[in-house]
Amino acid sequence: MIALPPLQIGHLRIDPPFILGGMGVRSSDHKLVSAVANCGMAGTIASVGLVRGECRGRAYIEESNAGLVEEIRLSRKLSNGIIGVNVMVALTNYDELVKTAVAEKVDYITSGAGLPLGLPALAKGSGVCLIPIVSSARAAEIVCNRWLNRDDCLPDAIIVEGALAGGHLGFNMEEVTGWGECTLQQVCSDVIKVAQKFEQKTGKHIPVIAAGGIFDGSDIARLFKIGVEGVQMATRFLATNECSLPDSCKQVIIDSKQEDMMIVKSPVGMPGRAVRNNLVESVNRGEKLPIRCPYHCLRTCNPSEASFCIAAALVSAHEGDHENGLIMAGRNAYRISEVVPVRQLVDELVSEALIGLSERQVLVSANESS
Repeated sequence: MIALPPLQIGHLRIDPPFILGGMGVRSSDHKLVSAVANCGMAGTIASVGLVRGECRGRAYIEESNAGLVEEIRLSRKLSNGIIGVNVMVALTNYDELVKTAVAEKVDYITSGAGLPLGLPALAKGSGVCLIPIVSSARAAEIVCNRWLNRDDCLPDAIIVEGALAGGHLGFNMEEVTGWGECTLQQVCSDVIKVAQKFEQKTGKHIPVIAAGGIFDGSDIARLFKIGVEGVQMATRFLATNECSLPDSCKQVIIDSKQEDMMIVKSPVGMPGRAVRNNLVESVNRGEKLPIRCPYHCLRTCNPSEASFCIAAALVSAHEGDHENGLIMAGRNAYRISEVVPVRQLVDELVSEALIGLSERQVLVSANESS
């Protein structure tokens, strides 16, 4: 009997082997995180955008920490499942958010939007599983070498995020536009080789998890075929009952077409993918929108040069302004046709993946007998 193998990350057993990707400004808050965790998945809280009201400096750090603590504790109250936190390296309060997640004893921390070279030192001795997010084999090797040489540790898993993802992308514009359907499989294969090299050196197994543009179970089955042990998905879960994204924004996703999945230059300094609306079109025309920086949340953002405030844009979307807010979503978001319960979506993904693996098994058996 073919079944999806569970994803083993350190002491964590994730079954089905799916991780909810962290989606900022409360799109992956305690309601969605606990719902996926109750299905056996791992639920990731996005640590960005958890302040209420405007604040800067020490007040911003304290408000962010308090917001993260609240989300973690609410998630724990609603679920006994596996719950982690995503912290972007680009955040000005990166260290403080990591320390807060560690103090709250989350199960794991994922970290990207830059190389999380200092993550092990911040979580030393905590037992929290550490999972860098990379976009290339070179980045995976840099992280592994630095962690091993400086902190005598290795990642508990590695997430490989491709250029079809929503949100911020670890690629330049040329790489994003040249990214094909099979490229994620190639990059995952290359990262698996890096992980195997370090396993041979240290004896530690590092599972590789694929992310970015994964839409259905057939995608999952293809990735499992090349040795990927889990997938991270975010966009599909935007259109679920439990996601706190306003209904108006969910409807924009449902009504979207392929050409509405657009790349926008983010103040983070990376390309970002979002659904076409007034904001995205204005930014892509080169217009500079009025900015009043309420947080100074990003290391790489210079408000005097940025074309818009990404924090304000994401908050606007969360408040229901689907034309002037930023609705970040993956390249395949246009394929979503309805809002469904989390349990229904998870069951469909598992069923589709099993069909894909079963078809592969039949094909292999037929080739062996011929």
